[in-house]
Formats: sequence, structure tokens, C-alpha cells
Amino acid sequence: MENSIVDKLNDYQRGFSQTETTYHCLFCTATFNKEEIYPHDGHFFTAYNRINTHIADTHGGPIAGLLAQSKEQTGLSESQQEILQLFAEGLKDAVIAQRLGISTSTVRNHRFKLKEKQRQALVFLSIMSLLQDTPEVPPHKGATMIDDRYAITADERKKIIATYFDEAGFIKQFPSKEKRKLVVLGVLAERFDSGKNYSEAAVNDILKQAISDYVTVRRYLIEYGFMKRTNDGKTYWRT
Repeated sequence: MENSIVDKLNDYQRGFSQTETTYHCLFCTATFNKEEIYPHDGHFFTAYNRINTHIADTHGGPIAGLLAQSKEQTGLSESQQEILQLFAEGLKDAVIAQRLGISTSTVRNHRFKLKEKQRQALVFLSIMSLLQDTPEVPPHKGATMIDDRYAITADERKKIIATYFDEAGFIKQFPSKEKRKLVVLGVLAERFDSGKNYSEAAVNDILKQAISDYVTVRRYLIEYGFMKRTNDGKTYWRT
């Protein structure tokens, strides 16, 4: 099971991840078995202590290890990465300004923008975490190809049904967008008993109660895998 966003954040902040039996460095291939003792620099370390000394000795600590990653990994520009490295050293703004050949006010502006980036990142992480926790309606069993069209939450389904069906269950306007079309077809498919076979005329009679263009919808039910039929088209059934 994929780790939660909070777990991953903790991993990045300490520089390593773990399984039930091992610790893995995030910046190289070093791995330490939890049941072993490791000699290092004249001392013996548990796996947990050894991964921490490895992060410190080999990568300069978690923050240095992270800042050494590519901009594709960090999402930081070269100038942001450079000034963050100086911030990590605990240098004063005046010292940083002198080293970079910029004004002290520019350094302070960098601090402000990076704090703003942090706030935005927290909001984005929260959104993504909530999206992961949002339950989705599983695709119907006859779905011919599972893709993003089937990423439909229960709330989305409810809203789509309210939009396209009137109180009598008749379709006001058949949707053109794929996700909405799938929801509407799913509702129509529920009007058929999966334990029964239907003639084409019987299928038409049921669909006529929901939409005028029943011929097109009947074809869609087959194309999208909600129903099947015999090769001669005489018998239909819900999948």
C-alpha cells in the first residue's frame, strides 16, 4: 500500500524510508537491515543509528541531501536552490547578499517568496491528500476500457444524475462529455434485470421511458459494455 503524504513528508525530512525489515537512504542505494549491527568509525551502530550517521556523513544531512537533488525533483530554480543552501548554513542576510552580489532587501524578498511557496505547497498537499481519500464509484463490470473517465466519486455521480434526469426519470439532454455519459448510461442500465434476457423491442420500450433517441442510447449501452447482445441482435442482456 502506498505511503500517505504525511509519511512521505516524514521520510524526506529525515532522509530515509523504511520497510518492516530495512531502512533505505533516499539519496543513494544504501540500505540497512533492522536486525543487524553495523561497525562504523570504531563504533557499533543499530540500523536506525547507522542510517542516520550515513545521511549525515555521506550527504551532509537531510536538507543538504534534498537540495542536492535535481530541479525536476525539487521544483526549485537554480537561484532558489542556491539561496536555500545559504539559508541552511544559518548565514545572516547581509552575508548572503554579499556572497551573491545582491542587496539585503533582495535576500529578504527571497525569504518571503519561499515562505509563500511553502504555504502553497501545504495547500496543494492537503488537496492531493483529500483527493486520495475521496471514494470513487467502481466501474461497471462490463467496462471495456478502464481510464480517467471512470474516476467518478459518489458526489459527482449524484450531481450528474440531478442535472440530466428530471423528476420523472426522463433525460432532459443526453450528455456529450464521456464521464457524464457513463453515469447516465449506468443509471439506464439499472432499469434492466441482469437475470433476464430482452428482445430488441423490449429494450426499446424500456429506453423510450427515459429518452427520445432510444436507438442511439441502445447502441451506447452495447459500446460501453453495460449490455451485451447475440450476434443476430435478437437477444440483449445487462452485464
